Amino acid sequence: MPYSAPESDTPVAGKAREKRFKVDLWATDFNDVELGIMKRTQHEAASDQFTKDMEVIGQVKEDGERTGLIAYRKGLWNEERGGKRRLVIKLFSESWNWRGSLDMMVGRSLQLAHGADGIPAPAFSINLARHDQLVQLESSAHRLPLVPEKFSFFILTEDGPVFYRLRRDRVSIGADFNLFGPDGKKVGRLDGKVVNLGGAWKVRLAGSHANAKLESVLTLFCAMLRFHGGCRKHVETLQKAMADGRAIHLDHHEDDLYMNPRRAR
Repeated sequence: MPYSAPESDTPVAGKAREKRFKVDLWATDFNDVELGIMKRTQHEAASDQFTKDMEVIGQVKEDGERTGLIAYRKGLWNEERGGKRRLVIKLFSESWNWRGSLDMMVGRSLQLAHGADGIPAPAFSINLARHDQLVQLESSAHRLPLVPEKFSFFILTEDGPVFYRLRRDRVSIGADFNLFGPDGKKVGRLDGKVVNLGGAWKVRLAGSHANAKLESVLTLFCAMLRFHGGCRKHVETLQKAMADGRAIHLDHHEDDLYMNPRRAR
């Protein structure tokens, strides 16, 4: 397929075979999943991926049924400072089996901002269950005023890498995005809803692209959008500190994600 094909705003192809689900983020901590110390203890026992500083912030629903739960490391985002402060979001099944994680890559974000003369461009690494690849999700570093924000990533498959681009609508009340495949054709839609102060997105995905890996990436992307403004501000602050000559120290877990897997141990 030609990668240089123009972007298309036509409806998602294969409407009868569309995959649809909703990502619903709660505005407050008062939800039926998070309430009570006993509930938190149950979560920690059900999955070693649910750490003590995690807070449940949302759910995934399909055909009206809850199919997933979303949590983030509240302490790491709200209490850490400098380069050690970063966003980590995790996706679980309804029975608390881990499905994937999104990690903000502070070092990579600063690299992109430094190369773009200070324009913040948060970058994220997504680790999916039963998938060897770390999916790199990055925003465009060279945005101009009034130009829609774009993100890109690719997923390795048996037939090679499949490249995707997310483009925000030029004019929208919510955080609405279109998803484009490697040929530039629209294959998905993320319809943001402003009625929910926590954030909600109705996701539609062409049947030809519907698979668990892509659905998990899009779910984690929607959850990240709740914090995206804060991520951009964080990168901007660190970039200015770096420009002033101050040293930036990264979280050691992030350091590990940059290490050569073939290095001597």
